[in-house]
Amino acid sequence: MIVRFSTRAGALTMHGDAAVTLLKAMGHSGTVPGAVLAADLPGALASLRGALDSGRLAEPASPAGDAAEDEDAEERVPPVTLRMRAVPLINMIETAIARGSDLMWERG
Repeated sequence: MIVRFSTRAGALTMHGDAAVTLLKAMGHSGTVPGAVLAADLPGALASLRGALDSGRLAEPASPAGDAAEDEDAEERVPPVTLRMRAVPLINMIETAIARGSDLMWERG
């Protein structure tokens, strides 16, 4: 599943698992579609930042296998962390707060 976040200022597309995890960290149920009203966004942003800072959000599982046995282990790009995936969403929420816009999301 793909989730598309949108505000009056723009849109953002994210993989479903990461999106639902971040929505739950914001204090939402994680259902898609959904929305957070502009008045509630500062609290949702604070919850999201708190969850990221506390380290209580689980990262996706690493691929199975022993890296020592894998010839390409040194050439692999490190995985994108949930904290990295949250940055564009945090920026979007900050912009929405500044402009008084709601945050909405739906299946993309």
